[in-house]
Amino acid sequence: MPRTSARRRAITALALTGALACTPLTATAAGPTRAATTAEPTIVLEHGAFADASGWNPVIQSLHKRGYTVLAPANPLRGLADDTAYLKSFLATLTGPVVLVGHSYGGAVITGAATGNPNVKALVYIAAYAPTEGESVAQATALGGGSSELLQHVISRPFPGATPGDADAYLDPAFFRQVFAQDLPLSQTTQMAATQRPAAFTTLTQAAPAPAWRTIPSWYLVARNDRTIPPQAERAMAARAHARTIEINSSHAAMLSHPRAVTDLIVDASG
Repeated sequence: MPRTSARRRAITALALTGALACTPLTATAAGPTRAATTAEPTIVLEHGAFADASGWNPVIQSLHKRGYTVLAPANPLRGLADDTAYLKSFLATLTGPVVLVGHSYGGAVITGAATGNPNVKALVYIAAYAPTEGESVAQATALGGGSSELLQHVISRPFPGATPGDADAYLDPAFFRQVFAQDLPLSQTTQMAATQRPAAFTTLTQAAPAPAWRTIPSWYLVARNDRTIPPQAERAMAARAHARTIEINSSHAAMLSHPRAVTDLIVDASG
């Protein structure tokens, strides 16, 4: 009887050993062990002025469904040099490949922040600024000879610590939908106008550093009906960056009015 019990225990132990050998281990509270890995890059989304990271929500949901890890850090909107430095420090905390996406002024920020970072595999511009070295956002707006309605409808408010002549720029809520997102419902744009984040005027005037698009492959979505950044300027910046470019009939807020097109472009860049 003792021999039979010993044999049964030995057989059970062998069976358990075999089962464990065939079962992949996953992360536990004690730390990661042997887990399934993915080659998919982390998608980092950078918002621009008069918006916040929640503007990416439909795109984030769609990317999550496709299996991507997504991060959407807040843009300080204090000036191009500071905002670029902030995103650069954020990216330094990540490991593995990254696809960096910028909307509007966020495009100027990713252009500088990705420079010198070997993890950034692609840049994606969504109706965004892609300035060259020494060029300001204001100068980039004038590329291609188009015009913008933005500066006609800006409200200036002081903020503590501002340098002389600087202030926060808000988009007048009465004109928010007309200028920023004319293809979204009024109920939605009213809320967006109320919760908008302002940008310091120095975001318009500071010169851009060396652009990452010189060495990193780029993709660009031109919004044909954009009233914030002229579509002519978007086309000029996309061509200068040798970006793979698509055009859609969209307002400036393409990530909200056309999230599928934006998501598809990001996925294309991630491949």
